[in-house]
Amino acid sequence: MINRLLVRRMFPLPWCLLLFCNLVLFCNIAFAQVSYHVTFPNVVHHEAEISMTLDGVPDGPVAVRMSRTSPGRYSLHEFAKNVYNVRAVDGKGNALDISRPNPHQWDIVGHDGTITVTYTLYADRADGTYSQIDASHAHMNMPATFMFARDFHNWPITVRFDPPAASGWKAATQLYPTEDPMTFTAPDLHYFMDSPTSLSDYDMRSWTIPQEPGSKETYQIRLAIHHLGTQKEVDEYADMVRRVVEQQNAVFDGPPAFDNGVYTFIAAYLPWASGDGMEHRNSTILTSSSSLASNALGLLGTVSHEYFHTWNVERIRPAALEPFDFEAANMSPDLWFAEGFTSYYTPLIIRRAEITDDAAYARALGRSLNTVFNSPGRHIFSPIEMSMLAPFVDRASAYDPRNFSNTFISYYTWGAMIGLNLDLTLRQHDKSLDGFMKYLWEKHGKTFIPYAVAGLEQALAEYTNDAQFARDFFASYVRDSKLPDYADLLAQAGYMLRKQHPGKATFGFPTLAYTTDGTTVSDNTRKGTPVYEAGLDRGDTIISINGQPLTNANQLQALESELKPGESAEITYQQRGKTHTKTLTAVENPQVEVVPFEDAGKTLTDAQRTFRASWLGKK
Repeated sequence: MINRLLVRRMFPLPWCLLLFCNLVLFCNIAFAQVSYHVTFPNVVHHEAEISMTLDGVPDGPVAVRMSRTSPGRYSLHEFAKNVYNVRAVDGKGNALDISRPNPHQWDIVGHDGTITVTYTLYADRADGTYSQIDASHAHMNMPATFMFARDFHNWPITVRFDPPAASGWKAATQLYPTEDPMTFTAPDLHYFMDSPTSLSDYDMRSWTIPQEPGSKETYQIRLAIHHLGTQKEVDEYADMVRRVVEQQNAVFDGPPAFDNGVYTFIAAYLPWASGDGMEHRNSTILTSSSSLASNALGLLGTVSHEYFHTWNVERIRPAALEPFDFEAANMSPDLWFAEGFTSYYTPLIIRRAEITDDAAYARALGRSLNTVFNSPGRHIFSPIEMSMLAPFVDRASAYDPRNFSNTFISYYTWGAMIGLNLDLTLRQHDKSLDGFMKYLWEKHGKTFIPYAVAGLEQALAEYTNDAQFARDFFASYVRDSKLPDYADLLAQAGYMLRKQHPGKATFGFPTLAYTTDGTTVSDNTRKGTPVYEAGLDRGDTIISINGQPLTNANQLQALESELKPGESAEITYQQRGKTHTKTLTAVENPQVEVVPFEDAGKTLTDAQRTFRASWLGKK
């Protein structure tokens, strides 16, 4: 556009010629588009045949690529490894020259304004990151499935699927529908890549929700489940999902504005699927090898987590993830909030939906607090720094051993406990984390203004009208690794934080592999445990404890039960060709638990009962 304006200033054109030039430009823009066509001639061997046609391509070479990562993931996944048989033709069907400058890219020259690239995709992992093609379904995460043209991200996209004959497949997706039930559109590449699609003979349940409290205008919620269970199981599960959606919407006083007026849960609960959940702008992928019959509550946890991301991440957006980079790892210092606060709400919403009870919620808190209290990594990295490790841990592959048991705490878990801290602290002053999240929704979500850590601190200062509180909270618990007095915070709601095994001794062994050839330490030992201090590490073989061979877990448990904290045992082990004999001095088991006061034989006060109801009660 700048060049055209310069030309017009230097050489004024007659109005009719200028109009003609503008019409030509408009026509070129109007016909600039990307079209995909997907067929499945070899589903039993997990292959799809895919073509991408670019129309209206300007002169010059064109780079087409496979993504190296995927929206919602932070690490690299190198999807090009499963693409082959790549060829290209022009608009007349003439073969075009292709060169491959790197593993992810194919450069094409000599076209006539139209390029059709065809390739074979191998795909056999059904989860939120990858794709799976088989006789039962085509589970497609778009970055793992489709090439894209590097310079044409803003071009509109059409995709047409041709299912195998007699497959009975239907499409579940957030892509925009057309009159053809197997043809869809997207306004640009980013929306397309963020739109997972499942083709299968799924079961569908749907319902409407008000756009705002009391509004007659509605959005549709769809639950598409590919499973092997019964219709009754689907009905019961859909009712739980509906209750979770209702309570999530209550946090923000209503849902966000769903594009096309629809939100879709796309679930594959199949023995050949892999466990995962992945949020997208107007949909989420839910996968598991578990069934509705065996693990409905566990599956519901993923529903709760991913639907909360509809606000927190998809619309209340970290600046570090905007725009998402398909060609490199995506690092963010904000995941303690983006993932962690979402994880805090995951079991909380299920409790508010009255699907679990106070005791079950207490057990979930205890598991998370144990992780935070007893992980050595808390003394190495702050929550911000831990978030920045995501490219190394978010389903990332590594062949060399890592010392994460001593250096890493999941930003999901740690962030969740920061959320617990902030919520229970705010509730001491007639505020809440619900209120803070709604404030962020107004300030960053509805306005499409991405945030950074400093912006979250500023928002907390504004919400509480207390800048000093916000500074102190972030300095202590976000930029540093301090812990609050969780016992006092939880006691407000009539919950007791206590030792789970008071007075019981432990050596702190990690996972052990018991075989006929000896017992091997399978994981890194944790700093601060007796086995770490005795020098044992991953791969060591235990020869004996107190002169007796160690052959099973029951034997170790019995030995620890005979000792008191501070008492010792002698361990002999082999480490890389040398035999060592050391002293193990037992310590008190550090595991904690959270229990309701009433389950601990204590009486709830009226204030505690009111506090708990406000926190955990249905909204």
